[in-house]
Amino acid sequence: MDEPFYKANWRDIDPDRMSAYKDGFRWDDAAEALYEPAKISLGQTVADFGCGPGRVAVEFAKRVGERGHVHAIDINSQFLAFAKQNAADAAVSERLSTHQSDGGSLPLSDGLLDRISARNTIMYVDNPVQTLREFRRVLRPGGLAHAIDGDWYMMVAEPVEHDAWREFVKAASHACRNSDMGRKLYRTFVDAGFKDIQVSIIANADANGRLLGMVRNMAKYAHKSGTLDATIIRGVVEQVEQALASGTYLLVSPQFIVTGRNPG
Repeated sequence: MDEPFYKANWRDIDPDRMSAYKDGFRWDDAAEALYEPAKISLGQTVADFGCGPGRVAVEFAKRVGERGHVHAIDINSQFLAFAKQNAADAAVSERLSTHQSDGGSLPLSDGLLDRISARNTIMYVDNPVQTLREFRRVLRPGGLAHAIDGDWYMMVAEPVEHDAWREFVKAASHACRNSDMGRKLYRTFVDAGFKDIQVSIIANADANGRLLGMVRNMAKYAHKSGTLDATIIRGVVEQVEQALASGTYLLVSPQFIVTGRNPG
């Protein structure tokens, strides 16, 4: 049986997308704010679920120090190869291990971790509650799960009209298991049995085109779905591109940040 698109799209990545991802996901001030609630510190054993090319996992490895360890987990084998290389380049190879998994089950033993973090990854798993229960299983009692996810329907893409944006997102949404995962994260943590759940939202405004690539990728997904006329898809992208050229572009993509403790 063929995998759904939202999963196959990450297991097999074409060279152009892979090149962009390889050079992306760098640690910066924005990443610092997103990951601060995870409270990564010296001596911890940590997992980065959906690690991509491993730049965040490498930063975690620096923060846990020589007595800590990081498990970098991803569905894509090439991402894991990049993670190993980035760890070698940063001289943290001995404190970073890689594992291939789609989130249905994690290749880690019970109660191994102090922290597990996932950024824009839960929206792609088959069963978010089951994945979060796996997070609980591999966390020690009192360990902290940390997830960051977007919500495509809550994005603002000025000057695209609201109903047109919803149609565009609906057509593109087959690229995710849950394109509105951000708003669902809190309930998912509750259903998975976490306690002391904390929620925050960061919504930085992009007026310089930083997120334009996301809109273009969504347009490709919308075309592939075959559910929306190509002229409408092209019109959304052209509106955004023209706004950027004229200096009136604004794109906001809220990131929901949820943490919860494993009660044991």
